[in-house]
Amino acid sequence: MQKSPWLIILLAATVAITPFAVDTYLPAIPVIAHDLNAHIGTVQQSLSIFLAAYGAGMLLFGPLADKLGRRPLAIFGISGFAAASLFLAWENSIHNFLIGRALQAFCGAAATVIVPGIIRQLYQEHTAKGMSYMSLIMMLAPLLAPSIGSAILYFSNWRMIFIWIFIYAIILLFFVWKYLPEPKVIAPVAGELPTTSITFLSGYKTVLAHREARPLIATIMFSSFSFFCYLTAIPFVYIKYFGVNEQVFSVLFAINIILLMCSSFINSRYVTRYGSPYMVRKALWLAIALASLLCLFNILKLNIIFTVATLAPLMGCLTMITTNTDAMIVLKFPNHSGTATAVTGTLRYACGALAGPMLALTYTGTAVPFAALMLAGILGILACQLWMRATNTP
Repeated sequence: MQKSPWLIILLAATVAITPFAVDTYLPAIPVIAHDLNAHIGTVQQSLSIFLAAYGAGMLLFGPLADKLGRRPLAIFGISGFAAASLFLAWENSIHNFLIGRALQAFCGAAATVIVPGIIRQLYQEHTAKGMSYMSLIMMLAPLLAPSIGSAILYFSNWRMIFIWIFIYAIILLFFVWKYLPEPKVIAPVAGELPTTSITFLSGYKTVLAHREARPLIATIMFSSFSFFCYLTAIPFVYIKYFGVNEQVFSVLFAINIILLMCSSFINSRYVTRYGSPYMVRKALWLAIALASLLCLFNILKLNIIFTVATLAPLMGCLTMITTNTDAMIVLKFPNHSGTATAVTGTLRYACGALAGPMLALTYTGTAVPFAALMLAGILGILACQLWMRATNTP
């Protein structure tokens, strides 16, 4: 399989269907609730349902990608995602709307779970570089999606948002069908079953029983917890606590996304020189310093500029940690990359789902609990690094 910038763009566009499906409709939630005669809280539940269905889809489709091949699964997943998007555009019942969102996420998981395995075969020992390239391009989705949704609402109605997502999926399906190759099966590494021996559960057993992979998987969980603390709390922190308006919030949110993209670019330039473990360690020490400052600034109730100045680079550090750790995990499972992605993806969302209840439990009306929980997640990553050192992993 040959490396090509166009193939990386295609893989990034495939992964981007999830943030497009999540972020594009967010500005329309109040309108959808009014149009479907539903409580706004019920419509907001569609996001939780989407994430739950996405995690369930990864659990199912991860081993199937290793067993049946990645190209057919991608075609099936994007086709189902497109059909569910069209269904959502014409639905008039809130209950069916929630079902449609679950189907959209479930099918989307089939398409996105195949991507890390393909990148692993393209870049081999430089998988982290390929993941950084893909992340750099894919970050355009959460950067642009809310603005696209708002623009569609300005000129039309919320149903056109899902029509737009349907059109995106159909165009993506054409390019995937025409240009996405099927990776060749490569020789298994020590302790890994060949693909001919994979059953639905044996892949999970291989991944979870891998001693060196466990601290890496735990790293993903703690990183995800901190990341979801940010996603869950940042509207309250910026709009309610610091009192900025929606326009300023969009600008501040965009600044964070741009820092994430810069982090991916920096990682792609230096990871081949220094290696993923080195990049994780450097990003972690910087993240600990920034998260500590974030807590201190909010305890002292300083101006919003101090929170923005620490939070934006902190999110960049988390992105660098996650990108390199994902790459290290995939490299350990060349023939179980789908299953490994399913395990990390499911645990990522499960651990991220704890952020909401933890924020609610520690709510004080200030930004201190948010900052403290982010620091706790980063200290958890530090514990994982010490765990790796104790088990003699890189």
